[in-house]
Amino acid sequence: MFKVIDFIQTSRDRYLEELGRFLAIPSISALPQHAGDVRQCAGWLADEMRRIGLENVSVMETPGHPVVYGDWLHAEGAPTILFYGHYDVQPVDPVELWESPPFEATVRDGEIYARGAADDKGQVFMHLKAIEAWLSQEGRLPVNIRLLIEGEEEVGSAHLEEFVQTHRDLLQADVVVVSDSAMFDRGVPSICYSLRGLAYFQIDVRGTSTDLHSGSFGGAVVNPAMALVQILAQMKDRSGRVKIPGFYDDVRPLSDEERAAWRRLPFNEKQFQRSIGAPKLSGESGYTTLERLWARPTFEINGLLSGFTGEGAKTVIPATAMAKVSMRLVPDQDPDRIGDQFEAYVKKIAPKTVDVKVTRMHGGRPWITEYDNRFVQAAGRAIEQGFGKAPVYCREGGSIPVISTFQRELGLPAVLFGIGLPDENAHAPNERLDLGNFHNGIVASACLYDEIARAGR
Repeated sequence: MFKVIDFIQTSRDRYLEELGRFLAIPSISALPQHAGDVRQCAGWLADEMRRIGLENVSVMETPGHPVVYGDWLHAEGAPTILFYGHYDVQPVDPVELWESPPFEATVRDGEIYARGAADDKGQVFMHLKAIEAWLSQEGRLPVNIRLLIEGEEEVGSAHLEEFVQTHRDLLQADVVVVSDSAMFDRGVPSICYSLRGLAYFQIDVRGTSTDLHSGSFGGAVVNPAMALVQILAQMKDRSGRVKIPGFYDDVRPLSDEERAAWRRLPFNEKQFQRSIGAPKLSGESGYTTLERLWARPTFEINGLLSGFTGEGAKTVIPATAMAKVSMRLVPDQDPDRIGDQFEAYVKKIAPKTVDVKVTRMHGGRPWITEYDNRFVQAAGRAIEQGFGKAPVYCREGGSIPVISTFQRELGLPAVLFGIGLPDENAHAPNERLDLGNFHNGIVASACLYDEIARAGR
């Protein structure tokens, strides 16, 4: 291990230069005009995997963007890690809010700014550099490893479940390692043992065949925008509780031990409130902020569109109105069952004077593991070696649907090994990654392979 860690510590400048080249490719999976860039990024990643010594590297086609696969399988008798990450990134709008170009990696105050720096190129690259250090210094890895890096995570991993189902033999392993999450806080390394799931919908409301003059027709027809907001207003009560019948039936309650452990975490509600610029925190009554974020389901309006929104005035009754809504789900909620309940409720409360259509966009199941399992504990030891302090154990409010897919289709436990920070603007302008965490994360990743080898034995 000494040679491996020394190699990592003396390669910092090179790592930064190489990461910058990875970040320069605008691999925006959501925008069709960037399909060529997504494919270019897959090719760049495959070339880098071959260069550092990984084998059987392939850019594998899906009905959408390709998956990049590679492996090294020569550690006889040792466990096999399946590492999952993604090389696609979010759009950059509004681009005018970026302080430096989103695809020109820029270092300021110990952080590297670029789209994808934290989510997820920087965290994927961290593992590639740890693998490179082992293979260049020891000629081998202490574990077997397979890498599955997809190009559609930011658009809901639409084709990944099918890919996993049809490539079960290729993906056989003992544990999944995912680095696509944040530490609890700056200076507080952590291991995440649960994620919320997701159910995402579009609601379309139509009132008439065309927009109408509000003077000539106002009072004779229902305004679809008004009908839509009335539907949305009936989704939650004043205490913040979701009103969809059956919504909470399968929610797994928090244990007293978890509540006590979370109270010991270094979390300051006032500081959290200030960090997001909120005049006051709000949420479901009877729960702390961390409980609301990690262990309670939600209903959110993600976008609204209707009528005239340009400069000046236009007295129009819009023909249509649209909303995008989502629900974060917790163990043991099922997104399909929630979808059925949501659609039935919308149908029940919608006025008969409009046509309403609900479209299921995408979703994913919540995930949870026992944080005292051997692989999670091995990850904790590796984090301690890389960051110089033991991690805290916590949940995460976001979603990584593929983890449940790996659990369901391959029977694999998972370890979330993230080194991002909650305030690094992963889906917003000025996304960035703390370089101290990046470099410590490479050391921790190198240690992880050794620790998982020991845990497997």
